Amino acid sequence: MPGGVVDKRDAILRAAGKVFAERGYHATGISDIARELGAGHGTFYRYFKNKEDIARSVVSRALGRITDALSDEDPGSSETLSQYREQVRRIGQKLFELVVAEPELGRILFYDAIAIDRAEPDLAGQAMEAAAAYTAAFIRNGQDRGFLRRDLDAHVVGLAVNGMIMTGAVRLLHVQDPAGMRQPWIHTVETLMFDGLGSS
Repeated sequence: MPGGVVDKRDAILRAAGKVFAERGYHATGISDIARELGAGHGTFYRYFKNKEDIARSVVSRALGRITDALSDEDPGSSETLSQYREQVRRIGQKLFELVVAEPELGRILFYDAIAIDRAEPDLAGQAMEAAAAYTAAFIRNGQDRGFLRRDLDAHVVGLAVNGMIMTGAVRLLHVQDPAGMRQPWIHTVETLMFDGLGSS
């Protein structure tokens, strides 16, 4: 795509993401996005088929932002326990910083992704599976190096760890001081991963 087309398309997606986050997918109309963008309806139909098409692209863009944030974190790179634990903290910091900096991404992914396309409800599920595969690779590295228990299914552990991270990210959207909550949440996830809940 030529640069101007890419820029206009991205501007539409940014405007749509802001409005979806504020109003919700079902309550948002093309006119609301047009008002936010300061453009006429015809602009949208040069780049997207309908509101659903825009919304699905907004979700894809949000997922891309998360992928970009973690692009330099190789799941198999940590060779020592201290490196591994530091990587856990670093990934947590990057994800929480992204949600704090761009809360509309969190609202779109956690609240609107499932509602966006009833004809293909696997959109959110596919995103969850992709995230679980990434985390499972990270868990397997920990198991292979003896940092984590080997008797647990890495994929299931990945889903559980992602669930803890997502719950924390959702909570950040509803608190007055998200920065104050970030460190305790990351520390708790790290502690549960390596130490469990036992009081031995």
